[in-house]
Amino acid sequence: MRILVTGGCGFIGSNFIRLLLQQSWRGGRGPSLPAGGQPFLGIEVERVVNLDLLTYAGNPLNLEDVQSDPRYEFVHGDICNYQLVSETMEGIDTVVNFAAETHVDASILSSSEFIRTNVGGTQILLEAARKAHVSRFIQISTDEVYGSAGADTVLTEQTPLAPSDPYAASKASADLLVAAYYRTCGLPAIITRSSDNFGPYQFPEKFIPLTVTNLLADRTVSVCGDGRRVHDWIYVLDHCEALLVILEAAPPGEIYNISANNSITDLELAHLLAKILGKNPNLITHVDGRPKHDFAHRADCTKLTTTLGWRPRCNLENAIRQTIEWYSRNERWWRSVKTGEYLSR
Repeated sequence: MRILVTGGCGFIGSNFIRLLLQQSWRGGRGPSLPAGGQPFLGIEVERVVNLDLLTYAGNPLNLEDVQSDPRYEFVHGDICNYQLVSETMEGIDTVVNFAAETHVDASILSSSEFIRTNVGGTQILLEAARKAHVSRFIQISTDEVYGSAGADTVLTEQTPLAPSDPYAASKASADLLVAAYYRTCGLPAIITRSSDNFGPYQFPEKFIPLTVTNLLADRTVSVCGDGRRVHDWIYVLDHCEALLVILEAAPPGEIYNISANNSITDLELAHLLAKILGKNPNLITHVDGRPKHDFAHRADCTKLTTTLGWRPRCNLENAIRQTIEWYSRNERWWRSVKTGEYLSR
């Protein structure tokens, strides 16, 4: 397999590249899941090209441990540059598109970059992939395209798209483009929509790494509103393994939700993090949340588990403990991100 990964220096993309090259949850110097990992699927990786613009959330240090792998190649560039994308896609048979602007609050303040990258960039990738006759195109989307779920609602692949903010709307638009290229142009594309990810190398603007790193430094942590908003969390390596299963076995034209049924309120999660770290829960404070915030996301992944046999391996508390351990061991990494030092790369 000769695979192009876009946005591979980001959080999920870097974990995916590492797992793709190792095809094991143990071994190497990267993060790993508990004992029991073994060589994974029969995917022969001949070449992995990582195309990344290195915006603020893209960090080459995320893949420092695979730089010497002869199968790995980094290309610094923009998915909105059609000529570069076309040249980079030469000899590629598989594309996995992680590249995206993802910060919801930033999309509310200004949506233009989200439309440019998430919609326009995806269209350029699709067109280049069509002309390159790739055998597989995986679009990494989000369960936020479905909008907010009610207290007892689960979101399936048949749930109508109802994005609540410009970020989610841009991802929903990209999904529709991918589906159109499959139906009209015959591009062998698949869409995945995961619940909220957490784990190693996550940019510390996100809730779990921000809370963990603040608590490690005995700083206050913020919970929006009354803290009753619900997220369904999945450990990033569980998500990446699901992508490998889909990469190997899923037929084109399908959509798969990826989740681990780890629903928890923000306030409960903040208290769990403080408890594991042995920190005073009085460090948890409440701040005003954004208007029209989705109450909950609960993506149902029954289709993935029943048709392709994937199951998450980590329960929420064990995965959180591993994540806390990783951030505790890698203080140099998160401090360089928080101070901006990593931008001098």
